Amino acid sequence: IAASGSGRRGLPGRSGGAAARAAVESGGGVGKGRLEAFSDGVIAIIITIMVLELKAPHGESLDDLRPLLPVFLSYLLSFVYVGIYWNNHHHMLQATHKVTGAVLWANLHLLFWLSLFPFATAWMGESHFSSRPTLVYGLVLLMAAIAYFVLQSVIVAAGAQNSGLKQALGRDWKGKVSPVLYLLAIAAALWRPWVSQCIFVLVALLWLVPDRRIERHLAAREI
Repeated sequence: IAASGSGRRGLPGRSGGAAARAAVESGGGVGKGRLEAFSDGVIAIIITIMVLELKAPHGESLDDLRPLLPVFLSYLLSFVYVGIYWNNHHHMLQATHKVTGAVLWANLHLLFWLSLFPFATAWMGESHFSSRPTLVYGLVLLMAAIAYFVLQSVIVAAGAQNSGLKQALGRDWKGKVSPVLYLLAIAAALWRPWVSQCIFVLVALLWLVPDRRIERHLAAREI
């Protein structure tokens, strides 16, 4: 009985140690898992709202789909952008080991701008890529890029536990070039909206190219 009781007394110690390690990995009390789950939920809702903006034509001919082509193309572009943000956000959090209150607010700031994608997407598509809606779409993309950079910086500044993220990001030339291209697209929207659309597609293709920096960093840590 004594041995059994001793065994029972040992279990809480091991459980407490595992809980302590989990607390450190999740950011010392602020759950990284909850942050990621909340963000995933918001992004899923954003995509759902965007697809609900695609209205079926009233006719049954393929010609009836032609007026909806700009709306679909706008949706496709935004879907790719949201997917890029979701993918990069996931990898960034994989390299994050400390989450603070500032990180939570920076993450909400990013989600705010992402939540404007359905509005900007619908307006640009319904207007057939006219000047002002294209300008607003570019502004939303610019602010989302800035918000992501802010979140990245806040995570790196949160503590030494996140220093690996800074090493993995390196020079981050994509993150620096993208806002400049968005600014060019915003300016071009005032006189040639199609140029803006080309720039939006260019930036999306730039980010679609696989970026293995964080994956390589995580693999090196496991070794």
